Amino acid sequence: MKVEGIYLVTDRKACLWKSVEEVVFEAVEGGVSVVQLREKSLDTRTFVETAIRLRKRLHAKGVALIINDRIDVALAAKADGVHIGQSDMPYKLARKLLGKEAVIGLSVESEEQLIAAEALDVDYLGVSAIFPTPTKTDIKRQWGIDGLRRARQLSRHRLVAIGGIHTENAAAVFQAGADAIAVVSAVCSAREPRQAAAELYRIYRGKKQHV
Repeated sequence: MKVEGIYLVTDRKACLWKSVEEVVFEAVEGGVSVVQLREKSLDTRTFVETAIRLRKRLHAKGVALIINDRIDVALAAKADGVHIGQSDMPYKLARKLLGKEAVIGLSVESEEQLIAAEALDVDYLGVSAIFPTPTKTDIKRQWGIDGLRRARQLSRHRLVAIGGIHTENAAAVFQAGADAIAVVSAVCSAREPRQAAAELYRIYRGKKQHV
């Protein structure tokens, strides 16, 4: 599968008005095409049960489910893949465990990491962070629009931009070369997640029409 468009990353604390699952399903109705379930504090059993419920409903909509970090949860829930960071399980081992059909994304936080990832057959790179964001406090670099443009020039992989992206800057991020934008607060914290996702999706469709 190609990772593109609007990519939702869940954040339980950022879901101010509705549950994680309500946010996910409403956001999908608004145009989200990939959902990453990110749970830092859930016990393993609850994490797996949540992932299984999401997978069943998301697959019926043709939407991919990606699990953040946890290879075991992805396998148990039969998710579409995982997203891993530089300090998580090494990519080659994750690929061996999950198989060639799994979608595996890798975070890159520097130009050096981006270049090193060219030797890997990852499905996409998560370019982090484009702008300042309250959902990630350990940012090593803010790429900015110019940095994202350079990343696009240097990488053969699909790029998912993440960090501080919302309706006011999404168009510029797509124009700089992102294949997808990963959003957290812009959708999770919205009173109407469907509407928030739909506004971002319209921006994405506008970008596609001008390519």
